[in-house]
Amino acid sequence: MEFETVNEKAHGLARVALLFPGQGSQRVGMGQELAANFRVAKEVFELADETLGFFLSRLCFEGPEEELRLTANTQPALLTTSIAALRVLETELGIEPEMAAGHSLGEYSALVAAGAIDFAQALKAVRARGHYMQQAAPPGSGTMAAIIGLELAKVAEICQAVSTDGQLVTPANLNAPGQIVIAGHTAAVRRALEQAKAQGARMSVELNVSAPFHCPLMAPAKEAMAPVLEQLTVRPLKFGVIANVTAQINRDPQRVVPLLLEQITAPVRWEESMRLLANSGVTLAIEVGSGKVLCGLMRRIDKNVKAIAFEDLESLKTVRQAFG
Repeated sequence: MEFETVNEKAHGLARVALLFPGQGSQRVGMGQELAANFRVAKEVFELADETLGFFLSRLCFEGPEEELRLTANTQPALLTTSIAALRVLETELGIEPEMAAGHSLGEYSALVAAGAIDFAQALKAVRARGHYMQQAAPPGSGTMAAIIGLELAKVAEICQAVSTDGQLVTPANLNAPGQIVIAGHTAAVRRALEQAKAQGARMSVELNVSAPFHCPLMAPAKEAMAPVLEQLTVRPLKFGVIANVTAQINRDPQRVVPLLLEQITAPVRWEESMRLLANSGVTLAIEVGSGKVLCGLMRRIDKNVKAIAFEDLESLKTVRQAFG
């Protein structure tokens, strides 16, 4: 049976999974403290600058925020910050996770952590991914919205009902119980928000995003990314990575590219992924990179899994304590 082997020497009784954040978790200053204090983190940012041909590190550390928020910048910035933090965990704590998962873009970080994809290759891929996703839908044509307080079946029913006249909206991020993000044509999304309010949603709000991610409107990005992803060299995984598309653990290198490609237009099945993680016996989940969004979702999904975030020196102390 999977996950029976526990690294008791390193982790005591804890069974560890790594979680990697996606777009929306970025902030100016992310990774700066780690790069200033740990050579391994600094080297990751230096490699990112060299690979991309511009100072991504400066954008992460100093902004400006408007530029960092551009999808083509956000995605490599978050990947770099997560891998810099990961290298610190590996060198400072000798961490050996049993599995990993990443939210949307974060799945690339999880695959780098598992040794499936080289960091520099992943960096180029997510830079292209950001460009193509931004270009897939003209500005203003599509959007996303969060609906709080309705179950998935009801949200899906609303989306189907308001998808008319060639305009569509679908569930895009299935984040936690009663927390679902929808995406699609702007008019259809707004019709869905009105219906959600009428049917008792506690909150329904349009999000400040640059494109409608994880829905059929991203089909042009999926097509454009196919040759990019086919160029990736995929190696055997050191541990399983839960795929957004299936909410199942993948250990097969040949499945990596097809899953990443399908992910562009398919919903992120995060709640199911985290339930699988919890049911596999994981007791400690570490969110690696920027922010604490995934920790918050984990607390809503399964409180039996302790979730902590690692992004700076202060949070490193918390991780050390969790490791005893």
